[in-house]
Amino acid sequence: MNGPTTQHGGRSTGPVKGALAAAVTPLKEGGDSLDEGAFLALVDFLVGHSLDGILAMGTTGEGILLSAAERRRVTELFVAAAAGRVPIIAHCGAQTTRETVELAEHAAQSGAGGVAVIGPPYFALDDRSLVEHFASAARACAPVPFYLYEFAARSGYAVAPELIDRLRSRVDNLVGLKVSDAPFDRFAPYLVEGLDVFVGSEALISAAMEKGAAGAVSALASALPELVVKAVASGSADDSGRCARVRERIQEFPFHPALKRILGLRGVPIGASVRRPLRDFTEEEGRRFEPICAGLIAGLNLP
Repeated sequence: MNGPTTQHGGRSTGPVKGALAAAVTPLKEGGDSLDEGAFLALVDFLVGHSLDGILAMGTTGEGILLSAAERRRVTELFVAAAAGRVPIIAHCGAQTTRETVELAEHAAQSGAGGVAVIGPPYFALDDRSLVEHFASAARACAPVPFYLYEFAARSGYAVAPELIDRLRSRVDNLVGLKVSDAPFDRFAPYLVEGLDVFVGSEALISAAMEKGAAGAVSALASALPELVVKAVASGSADDSGRCARVRERIQEFPFHPALKRILGLRGVPIGASVRRPLRDFTEEEGRRFEPICAGLIAGLNLP
C-alpha cells in the first residue's frame, strides 16, 4: 500500500508504516491536569525503541476525556517533543462535527503528521451524516494525511466499509485507517486497496500483516514497544500471540494506569494518574501488579 508522503514539522517523512504506539497521555494531580514536563521523556522512550510513529489521544490516550483546549495542547506537546523524529498522528474525533473540525485544523497547523477521527459516539448516525462528518474533518486538515479510526466497541457502531469509497470520492487526503475491530473477520473488510490500514488488536498483527496491512497502532507499544516492533517486523503468529497474552495479563488490572506504571518502572518519569471516570489502582491491585510488571519487563530480555 502506497500512501502519499506525510509532512511533519514542514519536512517530508514518507508514508507512515510499521509499528506505532497508541500513546498514553501524561497527567498529574489525580488526572485533573496535563503533566507537560513528562511529554519529552515519553516521546524519547518511544522513539528510542524504534517505533515508527505515535498516535496521540486515541483510546489509550484518554483523548475523549480531555477538553478541547487540553487536546490542542497535547498535540502541540507531542509534536514539539518529537521534533520531526517520528510523525505524530493526532486523534481529533469529538462529539460534534464543529469541534472535530477545529481540532483537525489545529493539528494540521501545529505540525502533526496526520489526523485520525473516530465516528462520534452515542447517536446512531446514518451513512450520509458520517460521510459529511469525516469529509469535513479531512478537508479541515488537508493536505495533512487523514485516517479513519474504526472501533465499533468504542463508537457504538461500525462504519460500513462501503462508506470509505464514498469518502474517498469527496476528499483527497484520506490515506488510511486504524481498525481496532476484532476478530479478524470484522477487521478484514477494511483492508481496502490503496489505503494504509493499521491493525489495533495485537492478537491480529500476524494475520493483518499477511493480508497487506501497513502495520499496527498498538496500546501495548506505549509501554512495551519491543514486543510490538518485533511482531510487526516478523509477521510471526508466535510474536503476535505473545503480544496478545501480555496484553490480556495487563488487562486484568485497570488498563490505563497499568501502562503508566510500567512506563514508570522503565524509567519514564510519568505518574499513574488518569482522567476520571477512569480510576487508578487500589492498594491491593498495586501490590499484585508490581511483581507481574517486573516479570513482564524481565521477559523482554533487556541487557
